[in-house]
Amino acid sequence: MRIGDLAAAAEIPPETVRYYEKRGLLAPPARSANGYRTYDDTALNQLHVIRTAQAAGLTLAEIRSVIELRNDGTTPCSHVEALLADKLAEVRERQRKLAALEKELAKLVGRSATLNPADCRPDDICHILTRGAATDARPNGVRP
Repeated sequence: MRIGDLAAAAEIPPETVRYYEKRGLLAPPARSANGYRTYDDTALNQLHVIRTAQAAGLTLAEIRSVIELRNDGTTPCSHVEALLADKLAEVRERQRKLAALEKELAKLVGRSATLNPADCRPDDICHILTRGAATDARPNGVRP
């Protein structure tokens, strides 16, 4: 199949196929007599793996490392498992930080509902954000 057919089957633009080739994620394709790239089902399967890996949060460099292991004759499953475990840990850490941010924002929004803008002192930019306003959301009142 030609690049347009491959791209359509993988539901990506042809430019993405070319980009993946340049980045070493897809092997250089065979060329027909007229110079057109020709692909087989192996390329389509590789594109599906790339897209699945991207959906799981792997970077193109990480995906390339998986492909290189496979190309060297090594089954990359343990490497993939380690990459995915790292991504999962990163996601959980982001979720923890987002939960802390959510609590802090909820406190500030709650605080803002109890304050009158007319009571804002001239030396305050905004009394919702005055020193100490957000410390309630931090453990032991520690400020950054």
